[in-house]
Amino acid sequence: MALHKKRGHEVESLSDLRRLDLEQVDAVRGRKASWYYPAAAALSGAGAGLVISGGELVLAASAGAAAAPSGGAIAGAFAADTAAVLGLASRAVGHVSLSYGYDPEEPAEKLFVMSVVNVGTASSATAKNAAMADISRLTQALFRGKAWEVLSESVVTKVSSQFAKAFGFRLTKKGFGKAVPAFGIVVGGTLNWTTLEGIVDAAEMAYRRRFLLEKYPHLADAETPGPFLDDDFDVPDDADEEISVLDEIVEAGGPDLH
Repeated sequence: MALHKKRGHEVESLSDLRRLDLEQVDAVRGRKASWYYPAAAALSGAGAGLVISGGELVLAASAGAAAAPSGGAIAGAFAADTAAVLGLASRAVGHVSLSYGYDPEEPAEKLFVMSVVNVGTASSATAKNAAMADISRLTQALFRGKAWEVLSESVVTKVSSQFAKAFGFRLTKKGFGKAVPAFGIVVGGTLNWTTLEGIVDAAEMAYRRRFLLEKYPHLADAETPGPFLDDDFDVPDDADEEISVLDEIVEAGGPDLH
């Protein structure tokens, strides 16, 4: 808001940003999220790759296989890297959401953040379509002001916990290349960079869409829940599990938005 006021934009609260022209928002938003979060994730992935692949470059010249990391160390490295990526993903989406005037700390917005992360990390056509259907329905629910009385903090906490497990499984499955000797560092850094890059791109798409729907409500009439993509992905469907934030909301006792 301080940056907007510096440019002479009339804003007194975060929601006032949504009344600005998109050009004004873009002028202040900048591109920091597009490189800062991917870079931070790449460092985490490279470190995890070093641990998981056993530090082959060092081992070859010293202690050999006896110094290879234990199974516990490898599992710990995967878990720590997954937690770091999920944390950076949430912060990156939150960064973008604030730029468009949405508070990522509100309960409903936390669910939207998870749905954006889901879209950004889905790799198969089936998983991507399911994630896009989720985000479309959440967008409609938020845009139309559906009642969220039953959306307590406990519901959000339950959904966050389940999503973190599903996200961790998805990321770990993709990250098996980190265990390849000598190449684990490169694979880990590259995978995490592209993961965060995809999440930031998904966030910009999702929040620009919401921003424009609020300014031009008639566009909502053309909104459909899917399918959004042709099944022309190179990634087979069984290589990526579907994650539905909407299903998790219902299971946690929240509203059914299907």
